[in-house]
Amino acid sequence: MRTLIAAVLAVALAGPAAAGQLAGVTLPDTATVGEHNLVLNGLAIRKKLFVKVYVAGLYLGEKSTSAEAILGADAPRRGVMQFVYGVGKGKVCEGWSEGLEANTPNASAEVKQQFETLCSYMEDVEDGDQVVFTYLPGSGTEIAVKGQNKGTIEGKPFADALFACWIGPKPGPGEAFKKGVLGG
Repeated sequence: MRTLIAAVLAVALAGPAAAGQLAGVTLPDTATVGEHNLVLNGLAIRKKLFVKVYVAGLYLGEKSTSAEAILGADAPRRGVMQFVYGVGKGKVCEGWSEGLEANTPNASAEVKQQFETLCSYMEDVEDGDQVVFTYLPGSGTEIAVKGQNKGTIEGKPFADALFACWIGPKPGPGEAFKKGVLGG
C-alpha cells in the first residue's frame, strides 16, 4: 500500500514539473514545426550577475541529455528565449558573438557572416518578448523576434554553431544553464 501511495504521489508531483515553468515563465510542453512535433527538452534561466535576463526552452523531436547527439543529428530543433528583463540589441548580439567564438572557434567565414545576419535580425527586447530560432533540415534556421519572422539562415553548420552557444563545450550562459536545457 505504501508503494502504491508513493507511486501515485510521484505521478501527481511530476505533472507540474513537466509544465514548462521557470521564473514565472510558462513555455508549452510541445511545439509543432511544419509536420514535426517537438517536445520541451528542458528549461534554464540566463542570469547576468544577479539579474535574470531570459528563460530558455530547448525543443527536440525526442528528449536528450547529450549535447553531442543533439548537435550531431540533422533533426528539427527549436530554441525559445523568453525575456524577463529588457536588453538592448547590441547586448544580445554580443552574447551571440561570444558564444560563437567560445564554442565554434574555427567557424568558417560563411558561418561568421551568418552570425552577422542573425545580429541584423535582432531588436531591443523587453520583459515578455521572445526570440525563437527553429532549425529544419533542408530549410535552415528560421529566426523570429517578437513574433515576427525575420528570415531563414541556411545550413546545418550555422544551426549547430547557434545551438552550441547554449549546449556547446563553453556555453555562454554557463554550465547550469546548459544542464537545464538538456533536461538535467
